Amino acid sequence: MFVDTDTFRTVVANTPLVSIDLVVRNGAGEVLLGKRLNRPAQGFWFVPGGRVCKDETLDAAFLRLTAAELGQTVGRGQARFLGVYEHLYPDNFSGTDFSTHYVVLAYELQLMAHADLPREQHSDYCWFSPEALLADELVHENSKAYFR
Repeated sequence: MFVDTDTFRTVVANTPLVSIDLVVRNGAGEVLLGKRLNRPAQGFWFVPGGRVCKDETLDAAFLRLTAAELGQTVGRGQARFLGVYEHLYPDNFSGTDFSTHYVVLAYELQLMAHADLPREQHSDYCWFSPEALLADELVHENSKAYFR
């Protein structure tokens, strides 16, 4: 599913990536954000999500990403499609000198309870009201776009 680092570096340097972002709400309408550990958007609060792999269906990617990012498997049919977004970053996962371009499929879902959230991509998690995340300078602009 995933390619080696050198191949992925070439892909990111030359093509857009397709990803899924998860706008996760709780019963109070708050939104789950994680503090990113890696580039791009390192150090910012960001919605969970990740890229779609080659030959992976969107349904399979959604199941994989919800398991990896939320600690539980959720089907794409349980989410509401918000639209297609474009994320442009001046940096990339490797720290070398080229940008990252994502075409993002955003989905909103509601979780009443959550398991222990994975720590591979995020150092911390927090529930934000939409108003609070729009006002917070450490919430990345690409996550704020879902609430404007």
